[in-house]
Amino acid sequence: MPSETPKPLWLAYTGLVLTPLFWAGNAVVAKSVVGEIPPLSMSFWRWVIALTILLPFGLPGVWRQRRVIREHSLSILALSTFSVAAFNSLLYFAAVTTTATNIALINATIPIMVALLAWVLLGDRTRPIQALGIALAVLGILAVVARGDLSVLTGLRAQPGDLIMVLAVSSWGLFSVLLRRQAVPLPPLTFLTVQIACGTMVILPFFLVDLLFFSGGFELNASTALPMMYFAIFPGILAYAFWNHGVLRIGPAKAAIFMYLTPVFASVMAGIFLGERLGLFHVIGGLLILAGLFLATRTTELRRKYR
Repeated sequence: MPSETPKPLWLAYTGLVLTPLFWAGNAVVAKSVVGEIPPLSMSFWRWVIALTILLPFGLPGVWRQRRVIREHSLSILALSTFSVAAFNSLLYFAAVTTTATNIALINATIPIMVALLAWVLLGDRTRPIQALGIALAVLGILAVVARGDLSVLTGLRAQPGDLIMVLAVSSWGLFSVLLRRQAVPLPPLTFLTVQIACGTMVILPFFLVDLLFFSGGFELNASTALPMMYFAIFPGILAYAFWNHGVLRIGPAKAAIFMYLTPVFASVMAGIFLGERLGLFHVIGGLLILAGLFLATRTTELRRKYR
């Protein structure tokens, strides 16, 4: 029986370029509509729409794998909470009080946070050059959070959104570490479907409390429906699919390099659509973060190459 012809490599690279573009758009669009759509509504309905689109394709696999899902229900709950529920909700809360550019810069440090938490929680060996990369990225985050003013840190006057975004990145880091320790043996589409369904259920009670007692929800019209569709389809389903395909074709180390594009895309889009301007602290913080990412991902690649 002839083997399936692999898809052209350029498709993988195209997907890996589009993925950070969609992630950057997630921050920019969230910032543009957070005054109309409350963060928890944004997070909840994004995943409801994404799940509705995925169910016809993912439900048969969920049914076939129902026994495995039951056996790993606690692991799935933890993974879904830190990824689908917490990370995205915190990112949208961050958009209330910080800029899309800051969100994207801090979000770009996810590989650094994963390496740091793997070292702390799993005891992964950290080489000196990787430790240097982590240190540079942390300095970059501090530069962005402080906005170039040390007294912001010493006086605890940082923007809440920047600190919330650090929590969001930490949440995704915990998800990544747990995924290594508590891997769930499910096909990718089945796992994604279950992950989104479970994460949406975790968000549900918080969304209802916010809807009934705080925000009151939002008015559904063209200016709110289109962003919600964007959140569900592009940074939701397509970004996951493109990223997974790219990692499969060219490897995680090379794919990680494309994350450098997220703050670049975000700063350009935020300037065009939101009128955000880059400050010197953005440039300094961004360069420190990108240098840290380069050292950390380059170390991983070399270690795999010469192992």
